[in-house]
Amino acid sequence: MGDGPGSVAQIDYVELPSVTAHELTRAFYTKAFAWNFTEFGPDYAATEGETVDVGLNGQREESLSAPLPVIRVDDLDAAFDAVGKAGGIIAKPIFAFPGGRRFHFIDPSGSELAVWSTA
Repeated sequence: MGDGPGSVAQIDYVELPSVTAHELTRAFYTKAFAWNFTEFGPDYAATEGETVDVGLNGQREESLSAPLPVIRVDDLDAAFDAVGKAGGIIAKPIFAFPGGRRFHFIDPSGSELAVWSTA
């Protein structure tokens, strides 16, 4: 795999800007996906111990635009309903693509994410 650091390099952390609605964003992910966050001060929270952890950066001076994080779930329809009930805005309704189906949503801080399933 080239001359990179080690034989396998993979993303293991995604940091999302949550400047405009830090507490609402944290509450949204807790309600929609049952994620538990550890607080690291008033403007930063993160999941811990997952395959890929998620950090919510509420620090305006440190926040960057984020790429599209994609969440894999077993039941896409249930996730679609949960995102709506938690207050997410659907940016792209469920659609099929080679390998599965997915939808995109906007969280309370304005970050766009996708959710996908193989079924």
